[in-house]
Amino acid sequence: MDETYIIDIEKRHKIRSIGEMDELLDVLASNIGSLTNPQRLMNTFRSIKKSKITAATINRYINYLGESFLLESARRYDVKGKRYIGTPMKYYFSDLGLRNAGINFRQIEPTHSMENAIYNELRIRGFAVDVKVVPVVEKNQKNIPVHKNLEVDFVANKGSKRYYIQSSYMLLDEEKKQQEYRPFRKIDDSFKKILITYDAPAPLYTEDGILVMSLFDFFLGADSLDF
Repeated sequence: MDETYIIDIEKRHKIRSIGEMDELLDVLASNIGSLTNPQRLMNTFRSIKKSKITAATINRYINYLGESFLLESARRYDVKGKRYIGTPMKYYFSDLGLRNAGINFRQIEPTHSMENAIYNELRIRGFAVDVKVVPVVEKNQKNIPVHKNLEVDFVANKGSKRYYIQSSYMLLDEEKKQQEYRPFRKIDDSFKKILITYDAPAPLYTEDGILVMSLFDFFLGADSLDF
């Protein structure tokens, strides 16, 4: 990672602050699948590392990492409003092995690694992948309408095909299941909705028409999304 990627990027783009790129990569590696943006990253650098790095510089560094095929970003998309939301975004590593080695094999959370691996597989299969936001209005305990945003991990698009996909490592109980199903139920179109989980025994459809499948069935079948 250091001798091939980081040094090459720093030399090619004549980066003066040697080490900031490496630290940024560590921060992104520790937060794969989490929504963030250059402004938030700048605040992290300033509060923890006492760095004066700017959001514009961080954005430029992220672009360099993307051009080097280390990172890809998934933008947030408002499903009902049919529009992209500028920031924040989720960042995924093109090679999880490089990511894990780059942070000395710490923070190997199966939930985040699984989400990153699903993203990579969707990209390999030729899909454009976004993170979807579903705005809802619900009443709180005082019966007052409250605006909320529900999130669908991925919306995979290729030609006329579209799949809404949730990644959940384990469905420990009924409450967890309903939490994962909830964003799907707020989407009022007929595109397929899929929940991928580590512990599903076999692909099955719920009464709502949601396909639940295991991570292994997803990876081992090239047409698994059309089950």
